[in-house]
Amino acid sequence: MTEATWGEGAKTPGIDWRMSAALENVPRGDTDVAEVTSLEGAVRAWMALDTAHRTAATLTTEHGVQIDGVSNQSFAGEGIAVLAERLPPRAAAEQD
Repeated sequence: MTEATWGEGAKTPGIDWRMSAALENVPRGDTDVAEVTSLEGAVRAWMALDTAHRTAATLTTEHGVQIDGVSNQSFAGEGIAVLAERLPPRAAAEQD
């Protein structure tokens, strides 16, 4: 038997930041090749882009991410910004 979970925590469960994600529509040198990395890595790469590239970028995840009760597997612009707001803090060793 499965136990149901109700309340605010059910609307936005923890995000699996290690799942695979592709960041697309971002120029890389002379080409526009999707970068496949972890969800955390893709969101951090998106944060380093200029405004025009942030707006054009799309992010596709390995499986759905549930935020405020809605599950999505593809994000663009403000949707990626919502993920960025939820990023876990970087470990001190990663910041150097």
